Amino acid sequence: MSLRSNILDLRKRKKEVQMGGGEKAIEKQAKMGKLTARERIISLLDKNSFHEYDLFVEHSAKDFGMESKKLHGDGVIIGTGTIKSKPVCIFAQDFTVAGGSLGLMHARKITKIMDHALKMRVPLIGINDSGGARIQEGVNSLAGYGEIFFRNTLASGVIPQISVILGPCAGGAVYSPALTDFVFVVENISKMFITGPSVIKSVLGEEISMEELGGAKVHAEITGNAHFYAQTEAECFEQIKSLISYIPRSNAKKALSYPAKAPLKGKKVESIVPVDPRIPYDMRDIIKSITDGSDFLEVMEHFAPNIIIGFGRMDGETVGFVANQPMVLAGVLDCDSSDKAARFIRYCDAFNIPIVTLEDMPGYLPGVDQEHAGVIRHGAKILYAYSEATVPKVTVIIRKAYGGGYIAMNSRHLRADFVFAWPTAEIAVMGPEGAANIVFRKEIAEAENPEEMRQEKIQEYKEKFANPYVAAAQGYIDEVIEPKDTRARILHALQVSENKSVFLPNKKHGIPPF
Repeated sequence: MSLRSNILDLRKRKKEVQMGGGEKAIEKQAKMGKLTARERIISLLDKNSFHEYDLFVEHSAKDFGMESKKLHGDGVIIGTGTIKSKPVCIFAQDFTVAGGSLGLMHARKITKIMDHALKMRVPLIGINDSGGARIQEGVNSLAGYGEIFFRNTLASGVIPQISVILGPCAGGAVYSPALTDFVFVVENISKMFITGPSVIKSVLGEEISMEELGGAKVHAEITGNAHFYAQTEAECFEQIKSLISYIPRSNAKKALSYPAKAPLKGKKVESIVPVDPRIPYDMRDIIKSITDGSDFLEVMEHFAPNIIIGFGRMDGETVGFVANQPMVLAGVLDCDSSDKAARFIRYCDAFNIPIVTLEDMPGYLPGVDQEHAGVIRHGAKILYAYSEATVPKVTVIIRKAYGGGYIAMNSRHLRADFVFAWPTAEIAVMGPEGAANIVFRKEIAEAENPEEMRQEKIQEYKEKFANPYVAAAQGYIDEVIEPKDTRARILHALQVSENKSVFLPNKKHGIPPF
């Protein structure tokens, strides 16, 4: 057989395998509003950058008639490519081939590219679109999932791991995305759940749709399992590209630097916060007033919106932002917001991304529901995360900083490197109104006009304690700054702490309040 014949035979074999489950299966996928696995990879990666491996792998199952079934690529595509010229490893489950079900060889292909990503220290992207474990392969399918979960854990904190849910992801399969750093979902396409609607109906007798049980909005807004929510696959891919531009390829590298930009004109920080401390404002406006080009990539935007997390750049360098949101629940910390912030802080610390904290909150959310939900345990997570983090940590207190919330939001006592406060900052054990009611209870009760006396005592408490100067006098705040100087002070703090080095006690690992 001549070389030309061999080449023609190779091309023919490739074309056949690249058709996945065949034309009818591809048409069915399109009717569901979904791209094929191969189309997704090509859409996400830089043009002509994808290199596929293990194209001709087939399953090895012999039971239940499987020996006669030919499953091209065993239902998953793996390879390497680039996004914005940054190398990545990628796999995409092919729903057109046996519903993307996971068998032994399918799992081995995924673990092979996972091992490659960890060895080469590049981000790993997994596109999930699968009916779950391949029943015909029995325990081999379960073993495959276990091997994937183990590798997710090994790679955690070493390389970025991104999961994209573009179809069903059910049963044990959902634990791999849960172990990764960022999960992307798309409306009407993404489905994640442990037990399906039919099982719930048989056990509880309740009718429930897949969307209600584990659709994109459910995980973006209620469960917190998803970090990014999109209306279309195309929008989702743009979100992934944006994220990749902000994060480093591994924990041994810094995120790429970009040319520095000034914030957009019209984003004047001093005009954002109302004079009346009871009037809310959007903390995103503060963030965008100090970031390069006023750009900000928010993470988990729809979950626990009383706290904001995400990435921006300052002087061309990636910075992680954690900020209270006065627009929602006055920016209090609760169970969900503590979890949200703590996980993000630990991600930034693992990947050498400095953390800037913008504080304006009256403390932890009170109430029986929060206490019973474990706000003590959840609230401790943010304390642990900030205390453990060794990257540069800068805090700016904008307005309220009360009680345990003041401590939790990267205070000097948790070893913040720099703490600044605006003149509007109120730092105290509790709000002036509540404090006056307790401290001056006797004077108010005995006064001829209790309400007038109460207002006088509130003002007295404000003048004595609800300001930044008491904390500044103790050295807990480095500088009280004018709002217009916020960006300059943060930039200088980050520059000074660029080579920060911290010596910690020798231990295998800490035990956070999971």
